Amino acid sequence: MKISVSAASGVESVTKRELFKLGVENAPAINGRMTFEGDDRLLADCNLWLSTASRVFVVLSQFKCTDFDTLFDGVSDIKWEDYIPDDGRIVIKPKLVQSKLNAFSATQSVAKKAICERLKRVYKRDFLAENGKTFEIEIGITRDFCSVLLNASGESLHRRGYRNVYGEAQLKETLAASMLELSVWNPSRPLCDLFTGTGTIAIEAAMKEKNIAPGINRTFDFLHFKNFDKKVFEVAKSEAIGRLSQEKPLKIQAYDIDEAQLKKAFIHAKNAGVEDVIEFHNESMENFKSDLLRGVAFANPPYGERLDERPFIEKLYRAYGKVRKSNPDWCFYTITPVSDFERLFCQRADKKRKLYNGRIECCFYAHLGKPQSKS
Repeated sequence: MKISVSAASGVESVTKRELFKLGVENAPAINGRMTFEGDDRLLADCNLWLSTASRVFVVLSQFKCTDFDTLFDGVSDIKWEDYIPDDGRIVIKPKLVQSKLNAFSATQSVAKKAICERLKRVYKRDFLAENGKTFEIEIGITRDFCSVLLNASGESLHRRGYRNVYGEAQLKETLAASMLELSVWNPSRPLCDLFTGTGTIAIEAAMKEKNIAPGINRTFDFLHFKNFDKKVFEVAKSEAIGRLSQEKPLKIQAYDIDEAQLKKAFIHAKNAGVEDVIEFHNESMENFKSDLLRGVAFANPPYGERLDERPFIEKLYRAYGKVRKSNPDWCFYTITPVSDFERLFCQRADKKRKLYNGRIECCFYAHLGKPQSKS
């Protein structure tokens, strides 16, 4: 089959590296998607192991589409009966870019009618009940070229299943994982999450330390595809469990001054099976000081979106800069939309790149630690 993986803007290169580890050698990133050939096992592995991707799709067809007749015919030609049972609930999501078909509701209606007419004919039904599992289909038309994709993941892959108590200004799990992958950190180095909130960065790091597959505790839509061999997934999941690291991981530190947030973070860590790896500190990041060398600190500090919060933000970011100076051997990584962050932090970044925290355009700053002495 042809598989397509989507990723958020700015992290495509990281997702490509993850795909390479799964054996995908050629997956060029085009408009935030990487497309390649694969089988049932690769489909399962992508959903289980990709920590930075948004969703995984099966590409069912691609064809020229200039009007609703060609759309109906192209969609109707797909063997939907191979994927959708007679009680499947069909949901159409159009994405139209520079297309002659620019009416979303009409595109949605025509595509669904084409699918339903075919399934009624194949299943010999007068109507479809649509009271079973949901099958989400993306109809993407760009410059009059249509791609029909079947969502294999279901909910976005950032929903790992461990976060069931929500807090303020949470990072998506996929963004936290991307930040880790974009840094110099690896499980052999100490890590501290200085503004941990509900614990996302610390938990994602702990899962990497223990080699826990990001999707191990959730379900996926491809398990309901009629032509998918569920035994393949059972083997893939069993092997993922068998790959859990047996080494004693380094303790990850997580700081937050908000006790209520930390309680949520602990619940999430327990749900993820990593509560034994993280030390939670109910205190200000200003108190962080480590004798460990080559550590890596991450920060998603408050953004101060209201004008009256600006004095607080300036004071906080300057204090954060002092913490960096007190730990010169550590690398510091910060995500924030505050445009004068480097001035407040009192140090220019060694590297920076644009990332999106939800819809907020941020910059991801890297301040590297001083080089280690060779003597």
